[in-house]
Amino acid sequence: MVQGSVNLNTELTKEWLQDYVDSWINFYKKQTVDGEVATYIPILAEADQHALGISIIGKNGVTIKSGDTEEKFTIQSISKVLTFIAACMDRGLSYVLNRVDVEPTGEAFNSIMHLEMKQPKKPFNPLVNSGAITVSSLLSGKTSDQKLESLFILMEKMIGYRPEVNVDAYESERDTSMRNRSIGYYLLEGGYLESDLGITLETYFKQCSIEITIDDLAKIGLVLSNDGLDPNTEEEIIPRSVARLVKALMLTCGMYDASGKFAAYVGIPAKSGVSGGIVAVVPPRVRDEELPFLDGCGIGVFGPALDLQGNSIGGIKLLRHIANQWDLSLF
Repeated sequence: MVQGSVNLNTELTKEWLQDYVDSWINFYKKQTVDGEVATYIPILAEADQHALGISIIGKNGVTIKSGDTEEKFTIQSISKVLTFIAACMDRGLSYVLNRVDVEPTGEAFNSIMHLEMKQPKKPFNPLVNSGAITVSSLLSGKTSDQKLESLFILMEKMIGYRPEVNVDAYESERDTSMRNRSIGYYLLEGGYLESDLGITLETYFKQCSIEITIDDLAKIGLVLSNDGLDPNTEEEIIPRSVARLVKALMLTCGMYDASGKFAAYVGIPAKSGVSGGIVAVVPPRVRDEELPFLDGCGIGVFGPALDLQGNSIGGIKLLRHIANQWDLSLF
């Protein structure tokens, strides 16, 4: 536990927090040797296994950054959170939930098994591939670029600029993603897709290939921490009902089939991607003692070395340490 009174309005305290985070990054960076970069998408195999960085942005404007903070990387499965939000805002929450459930699976993110075994064959949640592909089909538009427009508008409001699709990453995913094509055919057979299969998969591959930074992830996390409101302008970017449901999904389903352990040992909503990114949401908390970021914050992490579940191995250890030291857990 962090000792002593913390006043985040002083530069001294910011420097004090910075020193702690720097030391934690240096320690957990050494443990990236225990993971491996994703290779089933060829372009991801080019990442630096030993990279690890973090960005923390508080509601009061305090920002702490450390490690490999300038890296750009593709958003991958973190995009599932954002397309779900965009679809709910476009089509309505009940419409989307008629086609995608909100239950954890306990299976790998790209599993086909639950589509075959469950009746009806409705995707378990929007954060596994089957659910995310279904959600991509619900986005308005006849082409993949038209479908992604609502996602780009949402992201621009959250991070302050319009991101771009990394074309090389998109082509790498498009040309190697046989499993996702198989999932797409299962969904098509079940009647869950609302657009052409080719257009749906093109949309999904492109959304996963959007390039961002850990600062962008921290800003996304901060908006969700604030129940969908921009903390600077108090503008509602995401309806509160959608923001709260998304946080619940992130807590229960966001870290693939390690979501239960992450909820138990870290205790904050988060979503990972196989490029090594993690977006984490720290809602405001009530504590007797002064602790960092009591008003809430967003956290972005990047560490391409993955564990067996496909999560950043250094990122998870770093977030668990910070959550324990700063008492970030919701529980």
